[in-house]
Amino acid sequence: MDDQPPPPPIRTATRPPKPSEERPTWWVRGLLLLMAALFATVFYVATQVRPYGPDGEPMRMASHESLGLPPCNFKQVVGIPCPSCGMTTSFAMLVRGDVWNSLRANWVGTLLATVLALSVPWSIYCSLRGRYLWVRRFEIFVPLAMGVYVVLMLTRWVGVIVWDKL
Repeated sequence: MDDQPPPPPIRTATRPPKPSEERPTWWVRGLLLLMAALFATVFYVATQVRPYGPDGEPMRMASHESLGLPPCNFKQVVGIPCPSCGMTTSFAMLVRGDVWNSLRANWVGTLLATVLALSVPWSIYCSLRGRYLWVRRFEIFVPLAMGVYVVLMLTRWVGVIVWDKL
């Protein structure tokens, strides 16, 4: 046998990470924590809203006025509720566990509140672990989710307007 040196190691090119392997940068991780804090603040504010009238009946809208905010300008000027009328009431009902009246106030608001409530632990987890959980392309997912939300909100609004006309 001849004494030949071992062959040199084969060098392979490093491949770029797959989208599912992409890790958020440090500033994205900070934004995820900020997002979680902002969403948690929204729920705290919702606990300060009074979504029930003086007679104890659940309100459908205008509960934001209990925070000292003015009435909806859109409704005052146009005479019909705006697309987001009832959202604050919906959030306030949901944080109190009144799911049925939350849905009656604004079912899109109930959906949004549920998504935001789930986003708080998701954002914290993703920030601390440094990877996105269940989302492969975050930069595509967020605009898509926002688009779906806007379509749902406008669809509900048209339904409210048509229902009031019947």
